[in-house]
Amino acid sequence: MSASAKLPPFDPADPLGLDDLLEPEDLAIRDTVRGWAADRVLPYVADWYEKGELPGIQDLARELGGIGALGMSLDGYGCAGASAVQYGLACLELEAADSGIRSLVSVQGSLAMYAIHRFGSEEQKQRWLPRMASGEVIGCFGLTEPDIGSDPGSMRTYAKRDGGDWVLNGRKMWITNGSVAGVAVVWARTDEGIRGFAVPTDSAGFSTPEIKHKWSLRASVTSELVMDDVRLPADAVLPEVTGLKGPLSCLSHARYGIVWGAMGAARSSFEAAVDYAKSREQFGRPIGGFQLTQAKLADMAVELHKGILLAHHLGRRMDAGRLRPEQVSFGKLNNVREAIDICRTARTILGANGISLEYPVMRHATNLESVLTYEGTVEMHQLVLGKALTGIDAFR
Repeated sequence: MSASAKLPPFDPADPLGLDDLLEPEDLAIRDTVRGWAADRVLPYVADWYEKGELPGIQDLARELGGIGALGMSLDGYGCAGASAVQYGLACLELEAADSGIRSLVSVQGSLAMYAIHRFGSEEQKQRWLPRMASGEVIGCFGLTEPDIGSDPGSMRTYAKRDGGDWVLNGRKMWITNGSVAGVAVVWARTDEGIRGFAVPTDSAGFSTPEIKHKWSLRASVTSELVMDDVRLPADAVLPEVTGLKGPLSCLSHARYGIVWGAMGAARSSFEAAVDYAKSREQFGRPIGGFQLTQAKLADMAVELHKGILLAHHLGRRMDAGRLRPEQVSFGKLNNVREAIDICRTARTILGANGISLEYPVMRHATNLESVLTYEGTVEMHQLVLGKALTGIDAFR
């Protein structure tokens, strides 16, 4: 660049100029999802959160299907075939509205649809994926159990052969979308190893009690899955995988979306803090004019945009087929921790108003407490990285 070349202006909303990394199609997808969230979620989500409900979830799912947000990184079967970066941008915008909305999309596309797309038979794909991509059918993903979280290999849910059928028994816990799902991807022990099953939720013996009294992810449907002698035909099993590599590969795909999504919650809280700091006056001037407040805002901006840059990098690696699970752990560990810290710092800038649902900060902060531990706790991701760095397995 010549000394006389004019630099672009500094953009407080994009201090690193990360939009320069995006193609016009990327920006169009981001803006479409942002506009949908602004119209269909932001005006209502504080009330949903306060009441602990997500009304009209079937309508929301169909609308999300209509903008191509469900299973958007998958190819064929009505899916959008978007890039990993485009999917990540959608996750960021959805979680900037609310973690519960991003979870709806993530569980649908990156867990339930991804499992069927990658490990299902052609008949299973044709039966479920087009209707899931359109939002006509909602899916859920049953791995976690009441007493089994970080050690899924110890699951107790069991499926046994009975003639030409399978009979499924067990319980799954903390299942997003459970009581509104039309199909559940359930992982169970069998005599052959751990297998996945595409279970129609209207099957006899299958029930989905909804979990109440949550103080996080309140604008989200969370359920148990209870299976009492659920009889399934032979073709319900996902034929292309046996063992933990099946569910773990699905989790890795979903965790990638969290790397982006957490930065959406952080961005929303950061923007609320900036706006508040510029308008709230104490001692005769806006609090944004005090050094300590500016130091907080600067530190928040640095971690926010470093996290977005990390998400971009991992997205490019995924699009190139070079993203390793350890790198996804790196991203989830860093970005969720930093997002929570940004939300907590934003809360201090807003003072007492920071706990009010008139602002998004406390809602994001409490939601992220769930995001911190689901799909891999902090400790699990630390141990994944520790093993990768030392070559020593410290899990047991």
